[in-house]
Amino acid sequence: MASFFRGSHRRPSLRKKGRSDGFRIVAVKPEDARQINRRWGEVRIPKIGWVRFRRSRAVPQARSYRVTRDRSGRWHVAFAAVPDPVEAPGTGRVIGVDRGVTVSAALSTGELLHCPGLRPGERDRLARLQRRLARAKRGSNRRARVKAQIARVRAREVDRRKDWVEKTSTELARRYDLIRVEDLPIRSMTRSARGTVESPGRNVRQKAGLNRGILAHGWGLLVERLEQKAPGRVEKIDPAYTSQTCNTCGTRDRGARENQAVFRCRTCGCEANADVNAARNIALGHQWETTWVTARGGDANRRPVNREPQHRASSLLADV
Repeated sequence: MASFFRGSHRRPSLRKKGRSDGFRIVAVKPEDARQINRRWGEVRIPKIGWVRFRRSRAVPQARSYRVTRDRSGRWHVAFAAVPDPVEAPGTGRVIGVDRGVTVSAALSTGELLHCPGLRPGERDRLARLQRRLARAKRGSNRRARVKAQIARVRAREVDRRKDWVEKTSTELARRYDLIRVEDLPIRSMTRSARGTVESPGRNVRQKAGLNRGILAHGWGLLVERLEQKAPGRVEKIDPAYTSQTCNTCGTRDRGARENQAVFRCRTCGCEANADVNAARNIALGHQWETTWVTARGGDANRRPVNREPQHRASSLLADV
């Protein structure tokens, strides 16, 4: 609670069966963990002895580790060690990343990255299991078995999302010196729209589907891992009007984005992928001096204003 009132942690939650099950071992000696072969290792757990584990990566020299059990019934051991950050390439290149629901991450270079999820057969199996769970009696053994089966399916989706985030963040940290992303309030964006009994919300089901889509694409985890792998090289940009501004002439027009994928400027005629156009605006860091353009047209005689002298607009446009 002291950490919560300091503002460094969230409010502590009550313990719940099946969530965050595990324990932590401190004062670990170097000889308490050893390697058997390329795939397997062993760790000494007090009062239990040597326990084998599958080595997903090299085991670091750590002073503590934590053994946890997830909802799908898998046991994990995590050694507490701070990895070294990814070194900057030193090329001076800047990248803009626009996160979305249809396209997980659109880069200012024109690349469209998609976070893998469940396959069609797995989604059908998940729907069948959820219908079976709704019919099961609370507290029964059958309900517990169905919940475990659902957790195993969900674990595949989570593993794929984390794997994609790790690979994507490492690749961006190795290729670019400065990574610019939108400063999105994800916690507020994914808040439920149900409301209260006195003032119920509207479009609750549509908002719930949007919330699931945002969380399924790992928006927050991607930026978190980027900040950890490239400390000091991640810059958060105000997302206002990045999807409505033409990257070529700087015209801000709400009607230029015809649909989710197409952006067509009605001033200069430039046509591009809407997400890529937004990512290029993010890479520029709002250097355009823009004004609104109505359906009748507007002033197209505008010049780019460089708000950051250390990053010239011409060099950035050449990189992106």
